[in-house]
Amino acid sequence: MAQVPQTFFDALAVRTWCSLALTALGRAREEIDAINVYPVADGDTGTNLYLTVESATTAVEAVFAGYETAPAAVRSPSLADAAHAMAHGALIGARGNSGTILAQLLRGMAQVLADEGETSHTDGDGLRLALRHAADSARQAVAHPVEGTVLSVASAAADAAAGTEGDCGTVARAAYRGACAALAATPAQLAVLEHAGVVDAGGRGLVAVLAALVETFTGEAPVFSGGAVHARGAAGRGPGTADCADTPGGADGPAFEVIYLLEAADPAVARLRQRLDALGDSLVVVGGDGLWNVHVHVDDAGAAVEAGVEAGRPYRIRITHFGAGDAHARGGERPVRERVQRAVVAVVPGEGLAGLYTEAGATTVLARPGEPPASGELVEAVRRAHAREVVLLPNDADLRHTAAAAAEQARSEGIRVALIPTRSAVQGIAALAVHEADRRFDEDVVSMTSAAGATRYAEVAVAERQSWTMAGICQAGDVLGLIDGDVAVIGADVTATAESTLDRMLSAGGELVTLVLGDDAPEGIAEHLETRVREAYLAVDTVVYRGGRQGALLLIGVE
Repeated sequence: MAQVPQTFFDALAVRTWCSLALTALGRAREEIDAINVYPVADGDTGTNLYLTVESATTAVEAVFAGYETAPAAVRSPSLADAAHAMAHGALIGARGNSGTILAQLLRGMAQVLADEGETSHTDGDGLRLALRHAADSARQAVAHPVEGTVLSVASAAADAAAGTEGDCGTVARAAYRGACAALAATPAQLAVLEHAGVVDAGGRGLVAVLAALVETFTGEAPVFSGGAVHARGAAGRGPGTADCADTPGGADGPAFEVIYLLEAADPAVARLRQRLDALGDSLVVVGGDGLWNVHVHVDDAGAAVEAGVEAGRPYRIRITHFGAGDAHARGGERPVRERVQRAVVAVVPGEGLAGLYTEAGATTVLARPGEPPASGELVEAVRRAHAREVVLLPNDADLRHTAAAAAEQARSEGIRVALIPTRSAVQGIAALAVHEADRRFDEDVVSMTSAAGATRYAEVAVAERQSWTMAGICQAGDVLGLIDGDVAVIGADVTATAESTLDRMLSAGGELVTLVLGDDAPEGIAEHLETRVREAYLAVDTVVYRGGRQGALLLIGVE
């Protein structure tokens, strides 16, 4: 169905654009991850861009939600409100090199769109100015701009828009076409792209975002030619096959990616840029008005964080290790640890389950509420497992594409990886329970997959807003029982809703009930449910684990 086009750039246009961009990046995420070879071939650019736009979209939606109870005359936010929310959301949620640059692009556009001076910037002229300011500010945020990257694509989009007269739809189309042409040219500008036979991943993501801008103002999404993704030249190789030994940020580059938000004054940030530039590369510092997002690749992660402490108050610090070995033990200074034959890598939603999985021998990646891991984090966990064969348990349906990209990247490094599509941590527990490292790899994977698939899963959570569900309309604050991802029970009491959910699951039979309690689960709920199972379902056993801060109040598994 075609999108109803917006005529001018107003708050609704910002909301529509963010939503469409998120959808577009969701579709292209796996493809973009697969062609990510610069500045580091860690296979997570698409995921990082998606998470950055997701944060921007969430912020815009929050602004609109705040106006729902306002008087009818002011029921919608202003363009400035929506644009500022978009920029702020992208800034605080920016992930990776390309995500950080995209956050600055959105901030640059917002600065023009939100300018409430004498001249309105809601028409085609305003969009041209916004695209130009976005491209220029993004380039200024990068310590050492490199052509053949998302910066080149952004500049080309602004150049194309500058030479076009017309409304927002006409300008957006011109910018999109300019971006596509620049994207196709990136392999000729950057040797690592030509060597891998791909276009720039960050630039590909920006093209998706600009396609969403076209759809916002025309009602129709331009069709991107996938042939432009694999720019096969002399190397003639597909995505993900680059030899990273001579890649900037690859095996001979800095060992860590460091990202943090920083509260600091402008003069302190200027000094910080100089300090970090001397420490590493791929330096991008975006933001303003006292809040910044800092991204850099370094060998000494501690020094990068200390520089932030000297400049102001760093928080939400994320450090990703690019390599499996010790970054400071090069040239044979440390003996190479022998790889084990097989390992299990699992994403877990809480500290309690992380301990349980670790005790069972798994390498874990902690997924905090609202902070799903990027594929680069999963790749690092696979490397950290140091095994020839790895079974990957994403334990979340929304991580399917992220885990697939991580598995593909690990395979390109010579690791045999099997992805079991577990959609809940309780399915992962079932899979881990039958894991036997001494079996043939294929037999072990089949056994684990069968155990996971035979486990129905549910969660009990609190609704954040009013919405339509399979069980009817729920209100904010209602307790929801979700079975296999769909709302099956709506209630007012956590324990009663959990009991109804469990009864529905056991009506189809079962031999073992697994309960994973979150920190906010009510006291006594486990004992109540254990009693219910013991009295109403003969020969059904119950096991209880403490999950910690896991988002859901309760996870339930029935095998």
